[in-house]
Amino acid sequence: MSAAHANGAILTAAGLGKRFNALVVLDAVDFSIRPDEAVGIVGPNGAGKTTLLNVLSGALKPNAGTVHFKGNDITGLPAAWRCRMGLGRTHQIPRPFAGMTVLENALVAATHGAGLKRGEAYDQAIAAIELAGMLKVANRRADTLGLLDRKRLELARSLAARPQLLLLDEIGGGLTDAEAGELVATIQELRRREIAIVWIEHIVHVLVRVADRLICMDAGKIIADGSPAEVMADPEVVRAYLGVGPQ
Repeated sequence: MSAAHANGAILTAAGLGKRFNALVVLDAVDFSIRPDEAVGIVGPNGAGKTTLLNVLSGALKPNAGTVHFKGNDITGLPAAWRCRMGLGRTHQIPRPFAGMTVLENALVAATHGAGLKRGEAYDQAIAAIELAGMLKVANRRADTLGLLDRKRLELARSLAARPQLLLLDEIGGGLTDAEAGELVATIQELRRREIAIVWIEHIVHVLVRVADRLICMDAGKIIADGSPAEVMADPEVVRAYLGVGPQ
């Protein structure tokens, strides 16, 4: 991890390790995120990407290493506390409260995630669904939404909790090119609002439209960290994706 990345970082992971019995999923993972960054995480299936987000968000506890957020050691804190501190995330498979409307889903996040009182929570929920492009469907039940709107609702719920750093787990998966373009525009707006982004995505051409920096993982380790052009040209990254080195 370079000194440039460590200085002023909103989040720092140091020596993170995670195993499930004998299976090592994260192995001495080190990196940091600045408050003004959008960082993409790429790698083949089974590289440990989602496990890393689960450790950062508090859904899983690491077997080794530490996580610091805004200068605080949050390694042992539960996910709800991290959310209240400003660390938000979306999940790869949206699981909204199906019987609630879009607005009600966002209100739950604003009240229980951000800890806001009624009036402020309502304003925050409205702002979140507007930013996610969902005002027109605010009163629709979540179980009536198509895939793009379920993805948008997943994002809106995270935004309603007022994150300063947002972890996105394959939020572009399953979308058409046009839908992915709409999603990119929304995430670019989040950047303009100074929300730091860490985004796992298999659709690399979508990811690089947002990311300043790419991290590539393979077999639980970080094998490359740099600009998108540098990382995608790295021989180790080519090997991880294709199974062979460049000819």
